[in-house]
Order: sequence, then C-alpha cells, then structure tokens
Amino acid sequence: MGAAIALRVDLDGATLRCLARKTKNANQSRRLLALAEIYDGGSRSDAARIGGVGLQGTSIFDCFCGQGLASSA
Repeated sequence: MGAAIALRVDLDGATLRCLARKTKNANQSRRLLALAEIYDGGSRSDAARIGGVGLQGTSIFDCFCGQGLASSA
C-alpha cells in the first residue's frame, strides 16, 4: 500500500460541499463531494461511491490534495 498524502489545510469538507453546490458541472460536483467525504474522514470506498468511480478512480483525488482547485468551481 502506498504512503498517505497529506490533505490541503486551506480546505475542509464544508467548503468543498459549498463549491459543489455552486458549480454547474455535474462531474465536478461529484468529485468535490467525494473529496469532502475524504476530508471528513470517510473511506476511499465511500468517496468512490459518491464520486461515481471505482476505488482505483479515487487516486485522482489523491492528486488533488497537493494541487490547486480548478478555477471553474
């Protein structure tokens, strides 16, 4: 199993849920809600279910943790 990636400290689950409500892009909204689940301590399996991807698909969320949020949110 790989090493854990630290989450961004400038975001939290509530902020990500707010951004998910504001976006008009359904796919982006699902990804933001999946990330919110991770930030709130949920499992990767739960995040994958919310995001509509397989468990391996949550690896894209790992990439987010150290990078900026898309400006279209």
